[in-house]
Amino acid sequence: MFSEERREQILNLLEQSGRVMVKDLAETFQVSIDSIRRDLSILEEKGLLKRTHGGAISNTGVRQAPRPPSERFSEGTIHQNAIAKLAASYIDEHSTIFIGGASIHYVLLKYIPINIEYTVVTNSLEVAYVLREYENIQLFLIAGNVKASGNITDALATEFSRQFTFDLCFATAGALSSNGLSTATPEVAIFHKTIYSRSRTVIALIEHHKFGKDMFSGMFPLNQLDLVITDEETLEKYLKMLGLNGVDVIVAK
Repeated sequence: MFSEERREQILNLLEQSGRVMVKDLAETFQVSIDSIRRDLSILEEKGLLKRTHGGAISNTGVRQAPRPPSERFSEGTIHQNAIAKLAASYIDEHSTIFIGGASIHYVLLKYIPINIEYTVVTNSLEVAYVLREYENIQLFLIAGNVKASGNITDALATEFSRQFTFDLCFATAGALSSNGLSTATPEVAIFHKTIYSRSRTVIALIEHHKFGKDMFSGMFPLNQLDLVITDEETLEKYLKMLGLNGVDVIVAK
């Protein structure tokens, strides 16, 4: 395994658990502790994590580089699949749905209904490419500048999105705290805030490791979410926080 591939996998492990230890990583990748320490130092210099004594933790309080497409558009984790499968059950016939371009949205495509007719609006080329052949789905792609990720979130896309009203929006974010949803990039935050504000129902798909953190740009207030679907590893204190803010929560199993 090349060092760059190892560092990508370290970031993937960090995203899933929120913390990694040098000793465990050395055993997992069968390399020296010094090699792992060097990997963590390089990743910290890029602002992708924060070194701690004996390991590293997520650094979601700053702007981060996007995950590579090979990770963003994959089969997804166990938690993502549990959340996505439950989320897909909320799609009703003849409804208009917004599906974004996050990795969990790509996982969601495996579970969306194929026996009823409905409309999907997306800002993701990857999502649109998968859905283009679904005969039961009327598909709209939001226009604008296409980023390397295949997502479209610029000012033109934000203006374009104001033409729509959505029955249901599947929201997600880099982090969720009592302040609400947040992400790394202001442009992305503004685009999605526009989408969420034009949705009758907003369901947030949030994995356990994203709770209790704030990223660079606020996206949407917590008390304006209709439902949060999360996984079994989400701490009880975060489930209670949602309830205190009047937000329904379902734990996907």
